[in-house]
Amino acid sequence: MKYWRETMAVTQRILIELLRRRRSLIFWSIFPISVLILNGMILAERAKLTIDLAFENAAPSTLVGAALFFSCLGGSVATVVAEREQQTLKRLFISPLSGTSYFLGIFLAHSCIGFGQTLLVYIIAGFWGATFKGSIFLGLIIIIMSIVSYVGLGFILGTQLARRTEDVNALVAAFGVPLLILGGVFFPASLFPKTLLDIAKFNPIYHMNEALLGASAQGNEVADIASHFQFLSIFALVMVIGGWLSYRRMLMVEKRL
Repeated sequence: MKYWRETMAVTQRILIELLRRRRSLIFWSIFPISVLILNGMILAERAKLTIDLAFENAAPSTLVGAALFFSCLGGSVATVVAEREQQTLKRLFISPLSGTSYFLGIFLAHSCIGFGQTLLVYIIAGFWGATFKGSIFLGLIIIIMSIVSYVGLGFILGTQLARRTEDVNALVAAFGVPLLILGGVFFPASLFPKTLLDIAKFNPIYHMNEALLGASAQGNEVADIASHFQFLSIFALVMVIGGWLSYRRMLMVEKRL
């Protein structure tokens, strides 16, 4: 119960701070909505799809690429860097709050944002007639693993590579934009030449996109997306472990400073 109370307290503090700033939440809402509408309209016109089918195919890519990527990955990097700059970690050492609860609190806060964006994207897509054709339970598992992967990677990047707030945008852009393009977020991976498609198979965003696209728009079961699901499961586990180890290393460094 002690860890639960502390985790919820950290989560509540981060979410309240975001609500007070408001601008970040507004931008995190505007961006996926605009990308969803653009992707849906382009697919409807160029692929000659009906508007509902176009948005059914656009929603998964928009969610994992535009929404979760920038809020869960970019947001967690920004949170870790800001907490270091504001000396929050220093105060952690002289408080009864455990490091585990602090880690889980940041993780849970960005998970809440990710689920909020999931509802937002699919509500907007539903307005245009899109439906979730596959298993909602399977879709939720894929979304959870995507959030876990992004937040874990955010901890790794935020603790190891970013030192100041100014580093966040450059870091996310340098690592993120090429991966998003190669992951099939902005245009279908079916258009890739064979060389890029072979490279994309090592890109976790590609597997997130294909897994959620299969479960959401094509009604696939786990067996149909087994390779993507397996890759994503392993990647999510590695990112959680890597994020936790990076976080512990950061705490040891901060204690010495």
